Amino acid sequence: MTLSFHIAPLSRDLAPALQHRLDTRTKPLGSLGRLEAIALQAGLIQQTLTPQISAARIAVFAGDHGAAKAGVGAYPQEVTAQMVMNFLAGGAAINVLSRQAQLAVSVIDCGVASDVPDTSGPGVEYVIAKQGYGTANYLEQAAMTPAQRDAAIARGAELVRGWQAAGCNAIGFGEMGIGNTSTASLLTHFITGAALDDVIGRGAGLDDAGLARKRGLLARAAARVAGRQLDALEALAEFGGFEVATMVGACLAAAEARMLIVVDGFIVTSALLVAHAINPAVLDYCVFAHGSAEPGHVAQLRHLGAEPLLQLGMRLGEGTGAASAFPLIRAALACMNEMAGFEDAGVSEASAGVVSGES
Repeated sequence: MTLSFHIAPLSRDLAPALQHRLDTRTKPLGSLGRLEAIALQAGLIQQTLTPQISAARIAVFAGDHGAAKAGVGAYPQEVTAQMVMNFLAGGAAINVLSRQAQLAVSVIDCGVASDVPDTSGPGVEYVIAKQGYGTANYLEQAAMTPAQRDAAIARGAELVRGWQAAGCNAIGFGEMGIGNTSTASLLTHFITGAALDDVIGRGAGLDDAGLARKRGLLARAAARVAGRQLDALEALAEFGGFEVATMVGACLAAAEARMLIVVDGFIVTSALLVAHAINPAVLDYCVFAHGSAEPGHVAQLRHLGAEPLLQLGMRLGEGTGAASAFPLIRAALACMNEMAGFEDAGVSEASAGVVSGES
């Protein structure tokens, strides 16, 4: 399968007009900080002076990992399916935050180790995109075959194109999968070159003994491929997971469709590392929602040259950081679109040479 995505790097032809519009709102120059940068980025993505958010959603990709049974995480593998049921019932943190942010929620079973019945309630879409009942144990063999990996990437792209056809132009990505911080750590190590121990964290709450066990197991997984120079796609097949591979395709298709992509934390950014290796232009379409408390997120953001919007010490996943960022993104676009200009409001502009700042 050829993974071909036609992602256009953002044209900056409209940037001067967008900057002029921002600069002539009734405020000192640059005084809204990052909100102005977000508004300008959205205007460049949509190629308009009045960017809008339409039919925005959070997509939560779920999958299980064979290595979870070896003890890389604090919780049993069954929690993945249980949390998917919680998402469908509307009772998880991502449901609460998405309701507050006026976001639809899509829950995608990419490879949960059991079949979860569709009990979805209002505002929740359930999609079966299962590539298998969990990946293989990467301590012993590759987590997935190249064919499974490519099928997952293609399925993620297909999902995004369907949401685009329904009017969605902004999407946040989240995930659920017991053991997937371990997958994210391995991907981060192999793609960024950061030391493995530096990108391994406590995940969903490991104690010191659990963290030491996790480090030992991931060192063993890395040693299994010692001597090979893995590219990003090869690393993805070696260490999984199905939910991460599906997110790779979703990220690439969202950029191809000129959507605004709101990137959650550590695991979502591991998928973005792979997508970026396939097509670096994907970054033009990304807003990084928050800085995860997982230590590996620092290495990821440094590799991508990215700065997160929020620093809240969050490490839940599910897309909760992305959902938390959406109200700020909406506020940024509202300021662009709804603030009066100096001339319209009859407000005098600053004199030339006067430094603008807080009044």
